[in-house]
Amino acid sequence: MSNYHIKHLEEYYQVYRKSVRNPEIFWEEIAEEHFMWRKKWDNVLSWDFTKPEVKWFEGAQLNITENCIDRHLHIRGDKTAIIFEPNNPEEEAQHISYRDLHDKVCRFANVLKEQGIQKGDRVCIYLPMIPELAISVLACARIGAIHSVVFAGFSSSALATRINDATCKMVITSDGSYRGAKTIDLKGIVDEALKECECVETVLVAKRINTDIHMETGRDHWLQPLLDEAYHDCVPEVMDAEDPLFILYTSGSTGKPKGMVHSTAGYMVYSAYTFKNVFQYREQDVYWCTADIGWITGHSYIVYGPLCNGATTVMFEGVPSYPDFGRFWEIVEKHKVNQFYTAPTAIRALAKEGVEHLEKHDLSSLKVLGTVGEPINEEAWHWYDDNVGKRKAPIVDTWWQTETGGIMITPIPYATPTKPTYATLPFIGIQPALMDENGNEIKGNQVDGRLCIKFPWPSMARTIWGNHQRYKDTYFSAYENKYFTGDGALRDEVGYYRITGRVDDVIIVSGHNLGTAPIEDAINEHPAVAESAIVGFPHDIKGNALYGYVTLKETGESRNQNNLRKEINQIITEQIGPIAKLDKIQFTNGLPKTRSGKIMRRILRKIAGKDTSNLGDTSTLLNPEVVQDIMDNAL
Repeated sequence: MSNYHIKHLEEYYQVYRKSVRNPEIFWEEIAEEHFMWRKKWDNVLSWDFTKPEVKWFEGAQLNITENCIDRHLHIRGDKTAIIFEPNNPEEEAQHISYRDLHDKVCRFANVLKEQGIQKGDRVCIYLPMIPELAISVLACARIGAIHSVVFAGFSSSALATRINDATCKMVITSDGSYRGAKTIDLKGIVDEALKECECVETVLVAKRINTDIHMETGRDHWLQPLLDEAYHDCVPEVMDAEDPLFILYTSGSTGKPKGMVHSTAGYMVYSAYTFKNVFQYREQDVYWCTADIGWITGHSYIVYGPLCNGATTVMFEGVPSYPDFGRFWEIVEKHKVNQFYTAPTAIRALAKEGVEHLEKHDLSSLKVLGTVGEPINEEAWHWYDDNVGKRKAPIVDTWWQTETGGIMITPIPYATPTKPTYATLPFIGIQPALMDENGNEIKGNQVDGRLCIKFPWPSMARTIWGNHQRYKDTYFSAYENKYFTGDGALRDEVGYYRITGRVDDVIIVSGHNLGTAPIEDAINEHPAVAESAIVGFPHDIKGNALYGYVTLKETGESRNQNNLRKEINQIITEQIGPIAKLDKIQFTNGLPKTRSGKIMRRILRKIAGKDTSNLGDTSTLLNPEVVQDIMDNAL
């Protein structure tokens, strides 16, 4: 059916119109023709954004791993499902066929069952980018356990928060991980986290770096011996369409991270359909997304989307700069990668190193280039287009979120004319709206506002784990009957969308969404600190970096400020992780506040960004004199 694979702009418009006129009929056709179901649905969609409640394919039964693995066995059993490219280029890459994957997932699923994991139990996965990460995710899905993957760069306290929030019964980790030239003691981080987690009964440990680690008797088990003994087949658990598939945490602008809950059927249908079209995947292609499975990008576009389409997906353990800045291009050449999906941060870092690393490698296999995580700036877009794609491989600048489950606004390669910095047009079935401050929709083109979505799509998160009220307050309370994305956007004269950034206190640093509140909370625990405010400022490589304004208590002022800066970043590293460290820390006598005591971050942002020509009206501030003082001492 042509709807499943869009090839030109006219076809995009035809399919898009059909998808928004009759969404139920449209998604029913996609679901029926391209997936395996144990039982068909009674109802395609019921929804009410005031509650908010959304159900897709109600009454249907399925198991997502049958769609990712089993149904491919008779036609693609020997085809490579996953290429694992290790951190060290000297170590051989692994090619895992669909048949091997089936065997590995079934064995792992049986190990989970033997360790007492049942349908509905939560399993926390804290692993590096090794095959066990993808396999453990699928093993959970096979038996109906809910996986909660935590990026293996988070600190022990961030890990503990996520384990406790979902009351995980089990943690799956490894003895450690490789990251470029470094090794990281993951098991030590888990041990530290579990001092605060009474819910965890079992820890399974994969061997990766072969170091001596502490193994807690009765709780910790080496994974491999259990897999060796496990039976190689496992009957998949039959799941309801709306059963939770996974929880994935995302930074909130306030308070603790939000555990976004994604359900089974709608997520499967949308992640598979977007993958097929946004990357124009063909049967023999090799597809590579450089993200970590610890993020939604890895869930949807390394594991579920590609495998549902019977694709060959690359998993890379390392970093773009190790052993040198040619590593990405070496991998593209080695595996003849056809679709390459990465973050603007990586592109900027590679562009800074010049083109000599690129020129050593044959990149002619590339057909589609993608970017994800934040809007790409024009300079990086052109560098990517000119040097990597050689102006032959279109760039899909994709906008979407942890909460959306799949790509929402994007060009379709070879169909949508691209425009640097623009995510272009809504994907099939997506109905965006730009809203003004008063809650009215802004019609027409050449306008900007707050980006909302006015109709449900299959892969949207259904709730925040254990806190449906917060889900409602965060996403459905700002604009009546609409999902509010938290992003600003503009629509140009032809209807293309450009995302202009977060409108709340979440800053995107190197593609990671960092809420400012948890970072400020961490800083404020330092005994010398009275209060703090974090803002983002433009950074050549990261897109944004973090600037901290810190007011010290009277007694702390005589201390060495450089030592204080180190101590503050140390606290942030311990509580959140090194990704949240501040690039600049300015000590201030006070912070600009409104009469109600709210910190005026708008002013702080302008000072951090060296844009002080127009600070707006500061006369209404409680303490306007601090603004000049902060400007005089800005870093």
